[in-house]
Amino acid sequence: MVRTDRVSRIIAAPQAAVYDALLRREALEAWLPPDGMRGRVERWDPRPGGGFRMVLTYLDPTGGPGKSSAGEDVVDVGFGELVRPRRVTQQAVFESDDPAYAGTMTMTWDLVPVRTGTEVTVTATDVPPGIDQAVHEAGIASSLANLASYVEARP
Repeated sequence: MVRTDRVSRIIAAPQAAVYDALLRREALEAWLPPDGMRGRVERWDPRPGGGFRMVLTYLDPTGGPGKSSAGEDVVDVGFGELVRPRRVTQQAVFESDDPAYAGTMTMTWDLVPVRTGTEVTVTATDVPPGIDQAVHEAGIASSLANLASYVEARP
């Protein structure tokens, strides 16, 4: 069964500023890792058909096993649709020997201007069954909170 996880947040920043933060390497490293993790981008090609590889390291690896190793999640992300300033679509594949994390998850970032800024909705489809839905949605919400802090702090 195909699973879809979805999280939204209104960010007090213009749509273009949010879009730019989705496509800048240093921005992604700053805001994408959810609470309890840090991230490092190893490869960067921000265009349709390009992508990036991110290593997410658990600050406390005893809290739960990583997907790629005890303390890390490694994900290869391909950029699909890039519609400035409205949408970014990504295909994410986790590096893992565990078949519960196999497959390609599609992440769609929809950015809609609203009176107070931009409503960002992240929709994840084909989520691997090894990823707990509540934990995944909490992680996306944490990343969105980080994104809000990142773009709202910039002029």
